[in-house]
Amino acid sequence: MISILENASIRRQVAPLSVETYHALGQMGSLPENVELLRGMLVEKMSKSPLHSAICQRLLRRLRTACEPALSVRQEQPLTLADSEPEPDLAIVPASPDDYAGGHPQTALLVIEVAISTEERDTAKADIYAGAGVPEYWLILPAAREVVVFRGAGPAGYSERSVIGGNTTITAENVQKFALAISDLFV
Repeated sequence: MISILENASIRRQVAPLSVETYHALGQMGSLPENVELLRGMLVEKMSKSPLHSAICQRLLRRLRTACEPALSVRQEQPLTLADSEPEPDLAIVPASPDDYAGGHPQTALLVIEVAISTEERDTAKADIYAGAGVPEYWLILPAAREVVVFRGAGPAGYSERSVIGGNTTITAENVQKFALAISDLFV
């Protein structure tokens, strides 16, 4: 069966949701729990494989150990952006969790996505994160045993993109004590 959205003329007529409408629908209980708002469109989130969960847990432990008290590590929690509300696998945001009781963060210092079967979607999110001023985005690709690191955020996307693998260690530019040996991710 061909998706109706594969037809370009129909796709151009789809009415996007605003972040405000998305929030209102959520407050009314009218949204399924397994969606996120990307570029004004509701996108179904993928289920988490055991490998995805294991990698996220390894990263979460390391990030929580490395982050100073002025930073908060968020796992699968929303970032409220201009036309999107993604729920990245991990995000490092300034301040404590209590600072966001009235609204989700509007940017992050570092966002990490683990792509088991969502590489295309998570690569497309790079432009969303760059537009929100997220200075660094890591896309972890377990099948290739690599991490794609995006840096240099701007309105047109990230100016730097590097693929790192092997026994290399990467460091987060805005999270001072966080360094990660790529090989440690894929034990």
